[in-house]
Amino acid sequence: MKSEKEVVLSSHGDGGLLTHKLLDETFLPLFDNPWLSEKSDAAVLELAGQRLAFTTDSFVVSPLVFPGGDIGKLAACGTINDLVVSGAKPLWLSAAFILQEGFALTNLSAIVRSLSLVCRDLGIPVVAGDTKVAGRGEQSLFINTSGVGLVHPDASFKATNVRSSDLVLLTGSIGDHGAAVLSARLGIPTEESPESDCMPLCFLYDILEPFFSSIKIMRDPTRGGLATTLTEIASAAGLDILIHEDRLPVQPRVKAVAGIYGVDPLYLASEGRAVLVVKAEAATHILAALQNHPLSAQSSIIGQVQEGSGRLYLKTALGGTRPLQMLAGTPLPRIC
Repeated sequence: MKSEKEVVLSSHGDGGLLTHKLLDETFLPLFDNPWLSEKSDAAVLELAGQRLAFTTDSFVVSPLVFPGGDIGKLAACGTINDLVVSGAKPLWLSAAFILQEGFALTNLSAIVRSLSLVCRDLGIPVVAGDTKVAGRGEQSLFINTSGVGLVHPDASFKATNVRSSDLVLLTGSIGDHGAAVLSARLGIPTEESPESDCMPLCFLYDILEPFFSSIKIMRDPTRGGLATTLTEIASAAGLDILIHEDRLPVQPRVKAVAGIYGVDPLYLASEGRAVLVVKAEAATHILAALQNHPLSAQSSIIGQVQEGSGRLYLKTALGGTRPLQMLAGTPLPRIC
């Protein structure tokens, strides 16, 4: 019998420690190149004097439908958002569907419609795709989406740009998506459950474009939540990040669901938020622009970068400070 060290576990897909271990030991050594070494949400490729962002993602959320969305909407938004946080205007998407034999065509049509509506509303066409049918198994539908976008000339979002005294901004409440999926699994009535924040972030591109030269890095805190995303940034930058618990917006229903399940909202996925590290002198102007838009009105400055060794710390509401680690284990498998 193989040990856990010799097989793939659910934790390998949670975006945390085992995901990074899998990448570092299995994939990156064999696919080694300058683009992958960035470990960013999208590869930035130069072609004919232009910079293009290219990204791909697969979606295995369970259940397929949750308060505020479904796997189709999630697949469109997830890939679009990876382009936006790379400083790119999304241009084209592809969509590939792996279907389980016996999956209802009416359900498939509804999910494809959700994906298409997101793209149609934004004017981002799905220009390529694929469909495969697999035997009956645990999961009835998987979707892979890839996307290409044009990177803005002023955008150069890398963790190596981060400096001590930079400030950390968050564009809204955390953990809404993870809590919504949890609610669906627990059978909590829709009218009582939190709603996923799943939405495309193209509006952020328009808001932030004047400030791109002042943004050091931007990420969407999906798998592993805000804590894992900021831990990745701190580690890559070789600097510490301190965030303040009393500045983190968490919806009451998210807190309630997290309490029932015994998870920390800091590690719950968000699918319609962005976290930014920006120059301190530009932070208040960026914050004001974000707060002026209804979809990012809850934006706040949640912390700062400081000298250190690449760790993330939380200043608690009681005044203490504790380290936050990258997600270890899978409290919520198949969350996106």
